[in-house]
Amino acid sequence: MKNKANHSAAMNIARMTAVTLGLAATCLAFSIAHAQAPSMAPADSPQSTAGKYERITVHGVSLVGNLEGDTPDRMVSVYLPPSYAKNPKARYAVLYLLHGFTDSDSRWYGLRGPHFINVQRAVDRANAAGAMEMIIVTPDAFTKYQGSMYSSSATIGNWEAFITEDLVTYIDAHYRTLARRASRGLAGHSMGGYGTIRLGMKYPQVFSSLYAMSPCCLAASLEPNAELVARAAKVSSDKEIADADFFTKATLALAAAWSPNPRNPPRFFDLPIVDGKAVPETIAKWAANAPLAMVYQYIPNLKQFDAIALDAGDKDQPIADTVRAMDDILNLYRVEHVAEIYEGDHVSRIEERLEKKVLPFFSEHLSGKDP
Repeated sequence: MKNKANHSAAMNIARMTAVTLGLAATCLAFSIAHAQAPSMAPADSPQSTAGKYERITVHGVSLVGNLEGDTPDRMVSVYLPPSYAKNPKARYAVLYLLHGFTDSDSRWYGLRGPHFINVQRAVDRANAAGAMEMIIVTPDAFTKYQGSMYSSSATIGNWEAFITEDLVTYIDAHYRTLARRASRGLAGHSMGGYGTIRLGMKYPQVFSSLYAMSPCCLAASLEPNAELVARAAKVSSDKEIADADFFTKATLALAAAWSPNPRNPPRFFDLPIVDGKAVPETIAKWAANAPLAMVYQYIPNLKQFDAIALDAGDKDQPIADTVRAMDDILNLYRVEHVAEIYEGDHVSRIEERLEKKVLPFFSEHLSGKDP
């Protein structure tokens, strides 16, 4: 009976993966379409909060020399808990919180007017309800093509190393952190949810707990949309990037992150369709970056985590289905985790869930005390 159950689970996973093939750009573009806030002039400072907000610059050694010309000096939002200034000997756990595609840390922390999430507001409410005080860190991952995918390539730079080495080292050196794996968590929404799963699978020695909110781009993309790729091929200038539709921006960002080519100037990446013909090598590179394909290689790493959670709104399709597929795989391989499909779309209730789900989750699973 046990073998039959495992076989049934495996078949369900195979069917789910087949259903979701070709949806990486769709997931990301859906995320973009629902995550945009109205364009507004930057505010002078975020709203009054219980903790202290700082926006700092962190030099990314890992990003130096990236071929698309993004600055390696990245803005980073840091939110310190209310007791940080009052208790100068205290040290704190750190939650690294990753934003989504076309988004920025400044939007997430209320510097640019109303948005679907205000991290400071959510953290203050969670702390008032009894959540453990921790330092919250969000790097600005807005790049030339409006999102790094928290990946590594010659074109965008090594964003994996920037997050897991450069940023963590800087925060531990400049703030009173509990500088150990047991006191570090990683979470993110949409592209940030993708980054959470990607980095979690590859760097279990850095973080002890993961929470992926509405993670985009989990499925392999084996049949790229020819019309969409053709539109992306025509985009060249920064203005054209800014003016491009969401799906086109997503295609450009995925290509920069997943199919770099230093011998293909001026954009230094390859597209999966050229002159109307599919390029199997490039398609394979994209598929190799899909967590639903990657996960089988990293099961031992995922079993090292103290806690893993992932979620999506029931109306957030196809992302909800890919979360279900990941849930099935983790269940099959007995990786301890929790998964939730809740009532909502891609951006509704995200601030509420940060307050009531994500921060309590890390309060429970991160170590907030000196050993």
